[in-house]
Amino acid sequence: MWRRLSFRTQLFLPLGASLLAALILGGILLQIFAAGQVADEHEPARRSIQTIAAALNSTLRASDNPQKTLDAFVQSLDASTDIQFRRMDGGPPPSPKDLRNLKKVPQWFVNLITIPEMEAAFPIVIDGRHVGDIVFFPDISADLFEKWIGFLALTSLVAVLMVLTGTVAYVFAGSALRPLQHLGDGLTRIRRGDYARPIPVGGPPEIRQSCEEANALAATLAQLSQDNRYLMHRLVSLQDDERRDLARELHDELGPLLFSIRAGTIALTDASEPTGHLGNSAQDLLQSVEALQQTNRRILDRLRPLYIEELGLSSSVQTLLRNFRKQAPHIVLTDAIDRDLSAIGGPLAQTVYRVIQEALTNVLRHANAGNAHVQATVADKTLVVEISDDGGGFPADNVFGRGLTGMHERVRALSGSLSLLRVDDRTYVRCRLPAETMRDVPSPG
Repeated sequence: MWRRLSFRTQLFLPLGASLLAALILGGILLQIFAAGQVADEHEPARRSIQTIAAALNSTLRASDNPQKTLDAFVQSLDASTDIQFRRMDGGPPPSPKDLRNLKKVPQWFVNLITIPEMEAAFPIVIDGRHVGDIVFFPDISADLFEKWIGFLALTSLVAVLMVLTGTVAYVFAGSALRPLQHLGDGLTRIRRGDYARPIPVGGPPEIRQSCEEANALAATLAQLSQDNRYLMHRLVSLQDDERRDLARELHDELGPLLFSIRAGTIALTDASEPTGHLGNSAQDLLQSVEALQQTNRRILDRLRPLYIEELGLSSSVQTLLRNFRKQAPHIVLTDAIDRDLSAIGGPLAQTVYRVIQEALTNVLRHANAGNAHVQATVADKTLVVEISDDGGGFPADNVFGRGLTGMHERVRALSGSLSLLRVDDRTYVRCRLPAETMRDVPSPG
């Protein structure tokens, strides 16, 4: 639980506990030593009264009328003094000072201090007869007030120390935590691939050095990311070049050969008997050649949709959707294709086409879907492509297959993002690309 607390809490709790312990210790020491200190302070007065009692006894022994002398002495006593006379003939006894009447000292503080037994009685004798006692009742209200003021001073000192120390600790913690928080936020941005915004450098030298090292790491990662995008773009360009060359070879070399074989087969079929063995073989050969031509056209379409440059991206996507509807009539396909897509060309147009093509291929082969929807829009200089279906979804341990993995690399090469989501029993392939992506990425310098 201690590790879950914030740094300020971990700093303030021991500090506050130590200051509170100092206050409690001061109260305990006050309770232990206050009683003895009060007794020691009134010991001289008690001895003085003992001396007065001895002198009074000597005076009464020498007096002709000791009772009159005693009465005069008792009348001279002030009720507010610490000395009172207690008669042995049943007169009203003197009462000690009532500490509950102290208005400036709280009663709980009076109860906190153990008041010592301060009363002292000294006998007065006339003609060998014990007639009374001089009683010492010290007034300790001033002592209690003094102790209360000392306790208030101690409490105030502890409170001031707590405030000052807490303020210093708060300022220190803020000066240390703020750069650490900036460092943590910067590392989070670096982990997410945001290398543009540097981490503010501040705080103690150790933290400043860590921020500078993190900024240097971000600069290195930014350069590596740029190099990686360049290499990925070059790789995609090389793949497109290879596909273009292969498509050209299939179109220019294999296409005419297949057409020639088909023409010869048709001629052979026309020249042979329809019901003869040769006629049946020629018919089978014609079907095989037609299947090869269809396969060749399908391979050409997957290698390089040449009509993107002729018809534009929007028309090419519509053609792709019409072919999908013919190939999968059991799937209800709806679309929302932005007409502004026709202004997009180059690798960006090819990537959009490939993403839609690959996603629809997965819907047809693996989704077992009843309906699908294709959306491609351009808004705020961002091209958003989304293909969704109501099929069975994707395995939890295999988000991207081989086809979508290749599309993910193409999208990353264009500084875009490709994600696969499952929301409300629908599968979404969502692609976001910057609409201003240039045809060529500058070479890293």
